[in-house]
Amino acid sequence: MVRIRIIGDPILRMKAKPVRIFDSSLRNLIRAMIDVMLQNDGVGLAAPQVGVGIRLFVFDDRSGAEPRAIVNPEMVEHSEDRVIGEEGCLSIPNVYAEVERYRWVRLKYRNEWGEEKEEVFEDYVARIVQHEFDHLDGVLFIDRLTEEERRILKPVLLEISKQHRGVRSWNKI
Repeated sequence: MVRIRIIGDPILRMKAKPVRIFDSSLRNLIRAMIDVMLQNDGVGLAAPQVGVGIRLFVFDDRSGAEPRAIVNPEMVEHSEDRVIGEEGCLSIPNVYAEVERYRWVRLKYRNEWGEEKEEVFEDYVARIVQHEFDHLDGVLFIDRLTEEERRILKPVLLEISKQHRGVRSWNKI
């Protein structure tokens, strides 16, 4: 069973390893991640968020298209201009903040079958993709906030971690 890891869990701060084998186990994990993401009303979910340290994320841009999987992404280009928008995270329940992101990004990646792809993601989808891409490097959206914003959120983050039996040290959050 796949469960979402909550802030304080050390895997959320680890750099994920590339996927080497594209088999039915990977596709089963992708299906399970999509189910958990949708059940929790999320728009994206990275493998480290479910305790699997591989470079994989899924997302649903709410456009009516099927949810998708991105495996071993590399950001090869991005816009110079940035936009600010609200973000939240399934691993940091009920916490939202304004985060600055690139307006568009170009990713090279593989799909769940191992086929190479390259694609430009714009606007809202670019925000989702960048948020999930960060998870693969152990970066949480709160890391992109100002020091003052993080200071204000610190008690809330510690309480979330405590409630979920996570690490109680700010340095590990």
